[in-house]
Amino acid sequence: MLRIGLFLLTNLAVMVVFGIVMNVIAPMLGFNLGGTGTTSLLVMCFIYGMIGSFVSLLMSKWLAKRSTGTQVIEQPATQLEVWLVETVRRLAQNVNIDMPEVGIFDNPSPNAFATGWNKNKALVAVSTGLLQSMNREEVEAVLAHEIGHVANGDMVTLALVQGVVNSFVMFFARIVGLFVDQAVFKNESNAPGMGYYITSMVLDIVFGIAAQAVVMWFSRYREYRADEAGARLAGKYNMIAALEALKPASQHPDYMPQGMKAFAINEGKGGFSFAQLFASHPSLDDRIAHLQKLAH
Repeated sequence: MLRIGLFLLTNLAVMVVFGIVMNVIAPMLGFNLGGTGTTSLLVMCFIYGMIGSFVSLLMSKWLAKRSTGTQVIEQPATQLEVWLVETVRRLAQNVNIDMPEVGIFDNPSPNAFATGWNKNKALVAVSTGLLQSMNREEVEAVLAHEIGHVANGDMVTLALVQGVVNSFVMFFARIVGLFVDQAVFKNESNAPGMGYYITSMVLDIVFGIAAQAVVMWFSRYREYRADEAGARLAGKYNMIAALEALKPASQHPDYMPQGMKAFAINEGKGGFSFAQLFASHPSLDDRIAHLQKLAH
């Protein structure tokens, strides 16, 4: 399943914009995009690639709230909200991070996510569907899983991985652009021509999508790590029970916004069907099997 999360979609958009800016600004700054300017080009691509990724990271919490309609619990109004806030507080203390914001979003599918640019400035949110379909031990395990993401610094690491991927995407898009400009459009001048600009901008998008296979590999890897954290914090069998409880929902269309699925605990079913390389989550069966192999 192709699951490019909100961070990844934002990153791709920012990268394309920065790619266009780089094509215009780099020559003005004296960076030679052709000939012997490969090193200069790589430096520029690294700068813009990392900027695009970290802009997306800084925007992640705000965008997550907007896209899911998450309501942050400022003052708990019900016993359930009190329990949610206190449970997150206890879990956060256990892993020595600052108290995240806690929120609830209206979604019939059982789901949850964690996001934020800093592990001490995070947001943990759960869906109404999750609260209605799971018992408290299972909900606590889900919260522990999300706290695991925060404590592991997964958002920052994802930004670093994405930034490196961005850099190579932009670099190779421009290398191919230069080749097309010279070999196909027969541009013999030292300055890049129209063939370079058109090709590089198109390949920013094409290579950017293809390169998500690398980012999605890391996304799947971090799910296993977060499950392990959930098992340590809330109990191995509670974490397994929570994943089992997600199975019925995974067989039906997911109402989670498409852009948020890479950050949810449950990827659900729906959207386009692609190779497993582009799945943001391992299968629930694989995750359960991984936990079962862990020591008690």
